[in-house]
Amino acid sequence: MKLWDKGIEVDKNIVSFTIGRDRELDEELAGFDVLGSLAHLEMLYSIKLISKDELKSIQEELRKIYSSIKNNEFKIEEGVEDVHSQIEFLLTQNLGDIGKKIHSGRSRNDQVLLDLKLFTRNKIEEIVRQSRLLFDQLIEKSEKYKKVIMPGYTHLQVAMPSSFGLWFGAYAESLTDDLQILHAAYKVVNQNPLGSGAGFGSSFPLDRQMTTDLLGFDQLSYNVVYAQMARGKMEVTVLSALANLANTLAKLAMDACLYNSQNFDFVSFPDELTTGSSIMPHTKNPDVFEMIRAHSNAIQMLPAQIQAVTSNLPSGYHRDYQLTKEFFMPAFDKILSCIEMTRIMLSGIKINKKLLDDERYRHLFTVEEVNRLVMDGVPFRDAYKQVAKMVDEGRFNFKSKLKHVHEGSLGNLCNDKIIDKMNNIFMQFNFHKTKEAYMNLLNRL
Repeated sequence: MKLWDKGIEVDKNIVSFTIGRDRELDEELAGFDVLGSLAHLEMLYSIKLISKDELKSIQEELRKIYSSIKNNEFKIEEGVEDVHSQIEFLLTQNLGDIGKKIHSGRSRNDQVLLDLKLFTRNKIEEIVRQSRLLFDQLIEKSEKYKKVIMPGYTHLQVAMPSSFGLWFGAYAESLTDDLQILHAAYKVVNQNPLGSGAGFGSSFPLDRQMTTDLLGFDQLSYNVVYAQMARGKMEVTVLSALANLANTLAKLAMDACLYNSQNFDFVSFPDELTTGSSIMPHTKNPDVFEMIRAHSNAIQMLPAQIQAVTSNLPSGYHRDYQLTKEFFMPAFDKILSCIEMTRIMLSGIKINKKLLDDERYRHLFTVEEVNRLVMDGVPFRDAYKQVAKMVDEGRFNFKSKLKHVHEGSLGNLCNDKIIDKMNNIFMQFNFHKTKEAYMNLLNRL
């Protein structure tokens, strides 16, 4: 079954090639297609395109379909092109001609746009909530290990004293920026395209503000041509935000792999979180972090893949957009699994608290000594040369206590301020608004 079927048999190779993975991916959109249909249905009733009895009949049937989706009983049947066709087929099968009325004032173009936006809102919420859990874990470890000194490196050379508190806290604050960028992408997503039809609107007196409110959108995509042009652009915007988050995860994973190596020995992981070698019995490999790094790096390439498909398309709908789903939709579960596995690995991380006993870190405090001399009145450049000479002659030794007090330093992590940042960003998403909208649609009489 195809919504565009005109009674002409289409070559099976054409059908197979143009559908691609749509049927498989569309099952993830099914629940959102029902929610969109419920909102559209109420709007059709408000403009008198369906009767009250028809409204109630179709509402009841859509809610049954929604329950079957939630119970994993919904399938797109063989010969049915996509999720939109399957739902309309079920409505028509169970209600007769009444079921055919639901497509009035809609195109598959604005249906899939709507479904993708509702799907994306939902996935962004999952990512934000999971990122918040990772953030809380990093802050907890930052506080726990804030007094444990570790070497800071630049150019992979021993540089200045850092701490595990600083290290964990750095990734926590990185997540605040990642979620700030993701919030900007969420605002782009959170605009209603329903009613734009095939990209040119409708002669029906559609109430697009009504469906915007019913679905919990912040606002409309007003211009119907632009609503369609936003396909591809939305995906790039969201994937670019995910790429920032993936960059944080990849860098943390790289640090963990490096610090877990014998040459660094900053951290270690229990046997149950590592893997071994088929030939070397002594190895404990951080394979999970290596996979997180690989997946995260691959996610960072996805915006370019979408752009490659869509960047030279003119306005209006083109079938090219179908391919974007294959890059776009799987990205969410990939990054969610990376966040989850990062949390699992960090739950078992063991910190080496005796790093500074190692002779290789004897020059870690040269800048501290320079600063001490400056505080005693020695000009900085002279102090620098004095300490450099001590290092060259093998006489350098540092015995003083560390005194770092400025914001964000060893002695003043400002984790409370970073938590405030995260709380403010988290609240801006206003996720409860969409939840309330969905509950109203599913329970409205």
